[in-house]
Amino acid sequence: MNKKTKVPNEEVRQKNNKIKFNIKLLITIILIVIILAYAIYGAIKLVKNPTNTFIVTNGKISQEENAIGYIVREETVVKGQNYKNGMVKIKSEGEKVAKGESIFRYYSSGENDLKTKIAELDTKIQEVMQNEQSVFTSDIKLLETQIEKELNSVYQVNNIQKIQEYKKNINSNISKKAKISGEQSPSGSYLKQLLSEKEEYENRLNADAEYIVASEPGIVSYRVDGLEETLKTDNFANLDKEFLENLNIKTGQIVASSEEVGKIINNFQCYIIFNSSSNEAKDTKIGNTIKIRLQNADIVNASVENIIEETDGSRTITIKITDNVEKIIAYRKISFDIIWWDADGFRIPNDAIKEENGLSYVVRNRNGYYNKMLVKILKQNDEYCIVKQYKSEELKELGFSNTQIYNMKNIALYDEIVINPTDEQMLQ
Repeated sequence: MNKKTKVPNEEVRQKNNKIKFNIKLLITIILIVIILAYAIYGAIKLVKNPTNTFIVTNGKISQEENAIGYIVREETVVKGQNYKNGMVKIKSEGEKVAKGESIFRYYSSGENDLKTKIAELDTKIQEVMQNEQSVFTSDIKLLETQIEKELNSVYQVNNIQKIQEYKKNINSNISKKAKISGEQSPSGSYLKQLLSEKEEYENRLNADAEYIVASEPGIVSYRVDGLEETLKTDNFANLDKEFLENLNIKTGQIVASSEEVGKIINNFQCYIIFNSSSNEAKDTKIGNTIKIRLQNADIVNASVENIIEETDGSRTITIKITDNVEKIIAYRKISFDIIWWDADGFRIPNDAIKEENGLSYVVRNRNGYYNKMLVKILKQNDEYCIVKQYKSEELKELGFSNTQIYNMKNIALYDEIVINPTDEQMLQ
């Protein structure tokens, strides 16, 4: 009797277990389908609206443009009558000079022959003095000490002017020594004759020399390209795009050094003329201040001095710089960068900005909670913008109530900002 009642109960139990298993399996499948559907939806949504984030930091942005510029200077060419003879440079390239100071001199006629004869006489004078057995006076010993000191100095410097100065002192001391020796030696008359001949040649050498002096203070340059009278600072209105391009100057080419003439350059300022059709160039005005980056990576301030409106819609702009003038004296046409503006502050990507009713917003992600925050854009380039929060007075002018202002979230350093925020995130 008991066996007959147990069999149906076992069957019922097994049947119930099977039903429960099927229900669990069905629930599991439904959950998997829901999870997959949500994942697929999230993936599609992510592709359409990426939710990468960006950490707010203090940064700097700028609007830059590369340009080709023509250099115009206040420069005066200096030239003498004997320029065909070649020159001896008294002042080095780029050296500062005062008005009336000697810059260079031209070789005199027959200078090489005269120098050869003077050198031969120096050799004879030395031979005569070396053969003398007379006792040297204290004056001669002092001169020999000075000569030795000057000789040591010559080997320790590279400046041409300094070397010439030392050589002049050496020759002067040798002559003094020879005169003293000649007066005290048996062969003094012969030595005096040699000294007299040398002095005569030196006088002839100096009499025919033509010294060129600075007509005004500035820096010396021997890089004369013939454009000094063409590119002048008093005719910017005539230096338009077509005129400058017709000069056929190569960009970055160093002007060759002349062996016939030199020039004095105003080292306090120079001008750069460039052409541009950028929006920034079209918006700039005379008197505006910008920055430029020169070839040596130095950044200097520049002021807009003249603007020519070209027929093609571009502008030819003249700017003035007062720093690093001496570093570009070797060039007439250069490549450089224009920094129209720069700004620093909270830097965020442009993709993080959303606009509503003419106002800019960002979305902050804090532990999965999203907050829409109003921001004021100070500067913006192609990739980033500098932003800050509005002041209460500004918000009131925009029409916000005191309650709205009180409840607003403000952007702060190290906030996690959503890039390409979705509409749903904007509503949270």
